[in-house]
Amino acid sequence: MEIVVRGTNIKVDPAVQETTREKLAKVARFGLDVTRVEVDFSEIRNARVHDNELCEVTVHLKGHFVKAHAASTEQVAALDLVIDKVEHQVARLKERRVDRTHRPRRKRIVAAPVLEEWEEGPLADAGAAEGGNGHAEIIKTKTVAAKPMSVDEAALQMDLLGHNFYLFKNAQTGHSTVLYRRRDGHLGLIEAVG
Repeated sequence: MEIVVRGTNIKVDPAVQETTREKLAKVARFGLDVTRVEVDFSEIRNARVHDNELCEVTVHLKGHFVKAHAASTEQVAALDLVIDKVEHQVARLKERRVDRTHRPRRKRIVAAPVLEEWEEGPLADAGAAEGGNGHAEIIKTKTVAAKPMSVDEAALQMDLLGHNFYLFKNAQTGHSTVLYRRRDGHLGLIEAVG
């Protein structure tokens, strides 16, 4: 297992790097295929923010990844907080993998997205609320590798990340697909064809 410790615009003390490696080596005890762990330390430069030391950990597993972040007054304290979160997510993932071997699989999730929800959704409201020309501004762009997986795996990955949507390549159809959580709590799929 490779552990990479980085500092973004700050220098990470060698003692903190060693402590980080020792503490994160314990993640492997869950018996999952942990291939790489990335730890990013950064500092929030705002006098009003008390917990200004930020720690973000990404654990790359076979077929999945787990990501968590925490902030505290010291780097090691932030590390301890984020390790608790990561251990909880990795344990939950292991639990789900064990449960799947003992239970029958859930039915395949199939839901047709309703276009009216998108037309009246948050982007339309954001443009009207700002008094602008009715268009929302794109403030962040992110590139992801959409890897082939089943809808069940995508739902699991979306839950692990704590997001309301997840982009993946549907292994059954080969199309780019977005899985999203609806307001009623159910899941929906948007699949790009053509």
